[in-house]
Amino acid sequence: MIRTFFAAAAMSAAALPSGAHAQNDGPQAETVFDGDYLTLGVGGFYGPSYEGSDDYILFPAPIVQGRLMGVAITPRPGGVALDLIPDARDAKVGFSLGPVANIRRDRASRIKDPVVKRLGKLDTAVEVGANAGVTVYDLLTGYDSLTFSADARWDVAGAHKGMLWGPSLSYFTPVSKGAAVNLAVSAEHMDRDYADYYFTVSPAGSVASGLPTFRARSGWKNVGINALAGVDFDGDLTNGGLAGFVTGGYTRLLNDAKRTPLTSIRGDSDQWLVGAGLAFTF
Repeated sequence: MIRTFFAAAAMSAAALPSGAHAQNDGPQAETVFDGDYLTLGVGGFYGPSYEGSDDYILFPAPIVQGRLMGVAITPRPGGVALDLIPDARDAKVGFSLGPVANIRRDRASRIKDPVVKRLGKLDTAVEVGANAGVTVYDLLTGYDSLTFSADARWDVAGAHKGMLWGPSLSYFTPVSKGAAVNLAVSAEHMDRDYADYYFTVSPAGSVASGLPTFRARSGWKNVGINALAGVDFDGDLTNGGLAGFVTGGYTRLLNDAKRTPLTSIRGDSDQWLVGAGLAFTF
C-alpha cells in the first residue's frame, strides 16, 4: 500500500482539527483514492457548550472530505479547507495552500449556564482565510507523515469582526492495513476584536449577570492536543466503503480567555472533547 491511501483513509474517518494534509499518489495498485473521490459521514461529539464553559453537551457534526479535479477537500471543525497544490507522485515533501472557512456559533445557542445566559446570545461568525502547510513523508515506517501547517481567518459576517491565526503539528501513521491513527497539537492567537466579543464583560453585562467587569485583550487564546483512530470495517483502508472513528482532545485556555469571569468564575480553562462516528468513501 502507498502511504497516501492510508493517510486519505484516516482523514476520511473524521474531521481532523489539525488542518489540511498534503496528499500524493503512488505507483502501486489502483485504489478508491486514485483521482477523484468523496467521503460523507457524521459524528457525535461531547464537548463544552461554548468556549470556556464547564457545561458539556452532545452535538452532531457532518463530515465531507475528498478530492475533486485535483483539489483536496479537508474537513474542519465547523468548516472546510481546500488544498490547491497537488503533490507529485512519491514526493518526500509535499506542500498545501488554499482557502479555509468555518462557522462559529459560540454562545449563539446551547448556553446552559444561567448566569452566562443573562449576557445574551452572540451572533454567528463566518470566518474565512487561508491555510498553508508542509508535509514530510516516510519518517519511520514508509507510510507515516509529519505535517506542519498554519492558518489565518477573519470574520466576514460582522459578529466578532476579528482575526484568528495559529499553527498546528500533526503526525499520522497506519497501525495495520485497516487502521490508522493521527496525533495533533495546535494553538490559536486572537486579536483584540475577537477577545473583546467573546471574553469581555461590559458594565451593562456585569449588571445583568452579577459577574465583575472585565476587558479582554489580544493574545494566545489556547493550546491543545487531539488524537484520532480510524478503522475500516472490511479491514482495508484503500478500497473505500464504510469506516468508523473515535477521537479525543484536550484544550487549555490561556491569558484573557482563561482570566475572563466567563471562564475563571463560571467555567473552566480545561476543555475536553470526545467523539465517534461513521463515514463512507466512494
